[in-house]
Amino acid sequence: MPPPNASFASAATAGDFAIGGDLPVHRLGFGAMRITGHGIWGEPRDTEGARRLLRRAVGLGVNFIDTADSYGPEVSERLIGEALHPYAEGLVIATKGGLTRQGPDQWRPVGRPEYLTQCVEMSLRRLRVDRIDLWQLHRIDRQVPAEKSLEAIRRLREAGKIRHFGLSEVGVEEIEMVRKILPVVSVQNEYNLANRKSEAVLDYCTKEKIAFIPWFPVAAGDLARPGGPLDAAAKRHGATVAQLSLAWLLHRSPVMLPIPGTSSVKHLEENIGAAALKLDDAEWQAIEKSAAKQKKED
Repeated sequence: MPPPNASFASAATAGDFAIGGDLPVHRLGFGAMRITGHGIWGEPRDTEGARRLLRRAVGLGVNFIDTADSYGPEVSERLIGEALHPYAEGLVIATKGGLTRQGPDQWRPVGRPEYLTQCVEMSLRRLRVDRIDLWQLHRIDRQVPAEKSLEAIRRLREAGKIRHFGLSEVGVEEIEMVRKILPVVSVQNEYNLANRKSEAVLDYCTKEKIAFIPWFPVAAGDLARPGGPLDAAAKRHGATVAQLSLAWLLHRSPVMLPIPGTSSVKHLEENIGAAALKLDDAEWQAIEKSAAKQKKED
């Protein structure tokens, strides 16, 4: 098999999924966390380069971009608005709220209704839109009754400021609890070939046709080391470990929407090249078996 040609790859090759049944996106998106400064704090080293990166993502067929008000904070959303507004038809910008920042790599959930309302209002302003197509609760705040947080979000939906609602870092029981109050169209949990702790959540989302958005989608650690199981398989297919990791996610479930992030155009193009990487079921099973064996040995 020839290597995926990143120069000519398009995110459209990954196929489509309709978020909430009525919001179609290509299944390989872009995560805009790393267009900020070190520790996801402050401005990027190259602000204009970050804008070029966003425009290049859209040029490669990406029509699903995921961000959050806490990335920077505020920086990622602002740059998206500056670089891409007015938005191309069909481009979906998803964002999140509910985490506060105290410094580089520091995050604390706040789910007070008035704060979540402010999060949405400010995201609307920075993204330059009247309605957020997909707004996700970044974390459930254990210090605030969930019903109070969700009531604020329900009011924002009724006011037309949020089209669809999703959750992040939750288990199946939490999803079911929230669905009794609000429709949930997406779940964003950490998940990759090496970290399968959200397997039950993914299976639930697949069954219920809820979009599953894996953050940290590229496998790392011993599984991806030079000479390791992923590295060897990637070399056989003329691909990179990152491409193989992303292609596996796309293969794993039809509701999977990987959003690999980067601050490099080269890495962006490489990631999108994963959409063209195809392995048969037997090859994927062999890779999963190698991954399971490696995890058992670790």
